[in-house]
Amino acid sequence: MDLSRFPRRRYTQGATPLEFLPHFTKALRATCLEGKSPNVWIKRDDMLGLTPGGNKTRKLEFLVADALAKGADTLITCGAPQSNHCRATLSASIKEGMKCRFVIEERLPHSYREDASGNNFLFRLMGVEAITVVPAGTNMLEAMQKVAGDLAKEGRKGYIVPGGGSNAIGGLGYVACAQELQQQFFEQGVQIDKIVVGSGSSGTHGGLLAGFLGNHIHIPIIGIGVSRDPADQDPLVHQEAQAVADLLGLGITVPREAVVSHGDWWRPKYSVPNQAMVEAVQMLARTEAILLDPVYTGKIMAGLIGLARKGVFGKDENVLFIHTGGASSLHAYEAEVLGLKELSA
Repeated sequence: MDLSRFPRRRYTQGATPLEFLPHFTKALRATCLEGKSPNVWIKRDDMLGLTPGGNKTRKLEFLVADALAKGADTLITCGAPQSNHCRATLSASIKEGMKCRFVIEERLPHSYREDASGNNFLFRLMGVEAITVVPAGTNMLEAMQKVAGDLAKEGRKGYIVPGGGSNAIGGLGYVACAQELQQQFFEQGVQIDKIVVGSGSSGTHGGLLAGFLGNHIHIPIIGIGVSRDPADQDPLVHQEAQAVADLLGLGITVPREAVVSHGDWWRPKYSVPNQAMVEAVQMLARTEAILLDPVYTGKIMAGLIGLARKGVFGKDENVLFIHTGGASSLHAYEAEVLGLKELSA
């Protein structure tokens, strides 16, 4: 597939590392029945460009290029109070000499605090122009359109970046990732049997799936839901993958059975910590010195651990974990990730 026909900004020099996790693999194996567990690899998309990396960077390379091509001077996006996507979008705006405004959805009442640490601190440090806080259930597109309208009255031009950067243009970022992985598998002589990825706003999961189909990469992708169960999540991923495939002109129908997700590790609610997440964050930090975040990657890795303990992966299968970043929000959850606060199972 030729991605060169789409405008793109480059925020990362070279490919992110593809690494084996020997100590984590050993620790996981010790907790599985009869030691039957996979060899765990990691794709370090937490090391992508933009402060301080993460999967949104790949999407923003295409989205911001589109914004610039359309003459925008301000990026407008939305997310939860500790949104990695908002932080990355702000970072991209700074790189491009643009302004940035957020619409923050309080999915839990009173969860937004202007003086919070984590990503909220970075919002202030990097100089977000304005933040509009709205209650859960607000129509976020309408809220962002209102911000764009306010800018237009000032003679400015806003560009709405969808939540999570998840649309067909943003999904191209993970088509590029699929191509990058294919090259790394070849160069490093690595055979991966399954891939575990986070499944939230669906751009990463759907874009990667479209990229695998378009590049004829026959490796199952397993999504770990961070906010929804499969009945609600899978249709979103399928829709995103199909939209990306259509944008690329692949001329295919994405098979429904190619979309697989699990919803057992996101509860009690989106962004609310649980004990499985804490175990995952501590386990990877203490075996490989790699940081996960409480909202996304911690729960995704908890899913990988849980599936391994259920025997979903074959003994010595090579399973690749896509690390989508987010460690900057860790400091907003210090008591939880250090086990100092009682959590749900």
